[in-house]
Amino acid sequence: MLPAFSSRVELEAEQLRRLKWSVAHAYKNAPYYRAKCDAAGVTPGDLTSLSDLARFPFTRKSDFRENYPFGMFAVPQEACVRMHASSGTSGKPTIVGYTQADIDVWNTLIARCILVAGGRKGDVLHNAYGYGLFTGGLGLHGGAQALGCTVVPASGGQTERQVQLICDLKPRIICCTPSYMLVLAEALERAGIDPRKTSLEVGIHGAEPWSEEMRREIEKRFAIAALDIYGLSEVMGPGVAQERADARGALTVWEDAFLPEIVDPDTGTPLPDGEAGELVFTSLSKEAVPVIRYRTGDLSRLSAPVGGLPMRQMDRIAGRSDDMLIIRGVNIFPRQIEELIVSEPGLSPHYRIDVTREGVMDLLKVTCEAGVNCDAAVTRAAVAGRMKARYGLTAEIVIAEAGSLPRSDGKAKRVFDHRR
Repeated sequence: MLPAFSSRVELEAEQLRRLKWSVAHAYKNAPYYRAKCDAAGVTPGDLTSLSDLARFPFTRKSDFRENYPFGMFAVPQEACVRMHASSGTSGKPTIVGYTQADIDVWNTLIARCILVAGGRKGDVLHNAYGYGLFTGGLGLHGGAQALGCTVVPASGGQTERQVQLICDLKPRIICCTPSYMLVLAEALERAGIDPRKTSLEVGIHGAEPWSEEMRREIEKRFAIAALDIYGLSEVMGPGVAQERADARGALTVWEDAFLPEIVDPDTGTPLPDGEAGELVFTSLSKEAVPVIRYRTGDLSRLSAPVGGLPMRQMDRIAGRSDDMLIIRGVNIFPRQIEELIVSEPGLSPHYRIDVTREGVMDLLKVTCEAGVNCDAAVTRAAVAGRMKARYGLTAEIVIAEAGSLPRSDGKAKRVFDHRR
């Protein structure tokens, strides 16, 4: 399952070979890419080195929406064995298709993710990612089976039933969003079960940004190793990069399948390794829907390989360029507010952020849930003080009753910017 490249030089030679194929395939078979490259004055023949990729135009989510449903495909629809789609909550959904070869690559990459996270053949894996059009459920399922795991396809929701399955089937690995992991912790505790005493040892969590404080909370509540998985539907789904058990704190990008770049979010200028910016991915083997320089909107940075694999690391996602809140001239990401809340002992890890405007004044309201033995007045003052000291922001802090904020069985929606 693990890549067999012995050096960075060997990997980059193979990347160039696959990149030439991928760009030529997209140019020849997807009219969208041909038109975009022609407009930029480049052709596949201009690719003589990996650095030449910077001459090619970007692809954005809006391109998928404008070419809905099949305009981004480079194979006939009948050549696809599966299709997935985004939720479409902020516009038309993005449709992605997979040939059988695409599914085989995807399964291999997911199996690799589970393996480096500490999974192994024969493990029982509880998969609480949503099945259906969302790529998480079926994506993890196929790769886990390819590794030789026994998969419990729990999907999302029916939390009490999931608690029973965890207790009865004794999975070693669990896959779900980090926010849903905390929902499961509460459900176990309501049932009189200590989450630390379950059979779970490894958690593979993704599909939403989550802070180091959230990781510590999950690991404290469950006594497991909580590791990050990264992906997005347009590029493939989960499995683009994985946090390894032997290299925690960053994720290894599977560079034999995807070529990553970091660019300046404002100018699109490529940035060197070590500098923070927006992640961009080019697929190296996708048949149905290749992506050339896809701007993810996710903020990270690339760093040198570690631990024997010649593939670079990417930082855990700091946020999305379009999720950043600008409040009275201060730039802040929801994850930074989450860090304050989760690290406050008097609060539960559930919260809601509301931003409004009165006249020309931006107003920030953070609603938190009381935890055990919470003194609301003291906790409110502590959070407001830390918000002011750390970020220079004055916020209204509301302490709600325990259990009063809605729970999600998938991606949690916590930010409501009423100015937009």
